[in-house]
Amino acid sequence: MKKIVTAATAMLFCLGSYCQQTMPVVNNCESVIKEYPVLWQQQAAEYRALCYQAFNLAELRLSELSRKKLRKGHLAIITDLDETILDNSYSEAQLMKEGKTYNSKSWKDWLEHSAATGVPGAVAFLKKAKEKGISIFYISNRKTADIQSTLLNLQKLGLPDVDTLHMFFQKDSSSKESRRQLVMQHYNVLMLLGDNLNDFTYVFENKNVADRFTQTDKMMDEWGKRFIVLPNAVYGDWENAIYNYKFNYTPEEKAAIRMQLLVGY
Repeated sequence: MKKIVTAATAMLFCLGSYCQQTMPVVNNCESVIKEYPVLWQQQAAEYRALCYQAFNLAELRLSELSRKKLRKGHLAIITDLDETILDNSYSEAQLMKEGKTYNSKSWKDWLEHSAATGVPGAVAFLKKAKEKGISIFYISNRKTADIQSTLLNLQKLGLPDVDTLHMFFQKDSSSKESRRQLVMQHYNVLMLLGDNLNDFTYVFENKNVADRFTQTDKMMDEWGKRFIVLPNAVYGDWENAIYNYKFNYTPEEKAAIRMQLLVGY
């Protein structure tokens, strides 16, 4: 463990030097750790390709539905919003430019802009699903106080079913299970879209890395069929699981944990 801490300290020292020499505006090197994931989301054609791939696959699944099933009605798709339908990388990028890290106020300020763009392929797919008579429900952990600014954002993008009847935002619990069940009581849910495994089922909630792997493997036949996953390397429960859902670690402690989890040869 001593070697791990020493290595992590050295890494942080290097990051600190990097911040001072090449990014003087950045005074918190935790933000530097996010730099490559945000750049990947904004600048990598591979990211766009993965998004198009996910929605092409989702469209293929819908094309397999029989006309009889479509005529029957009461069909729905449940989708997450952030990093599934809406690209919020601009918020993270702006924080980095200002030498800041994520906080609730900055997130609220970003939402008030109603300026998120669509994840590549998302708007076109949901429009095609609606044309088939499939209802779209947006289940998000944005707060209920953010519904109006979100409605405006979705309307700007021309998304279907943009009204309060189709939006289930967070009131108390961050778990989406009860909100999913409300939709499933009245609709045959064909597909769920998300960037976080908690967007699909409660079995991933507050699980450590090993348990998340186990549950993912158990559901291997669902991925790409009923569950469509969008890429998000910037944030999510995958990151919380690394730290066992403890949020009071210092940057040095976090660095040591990350180093320990790296698997070499």
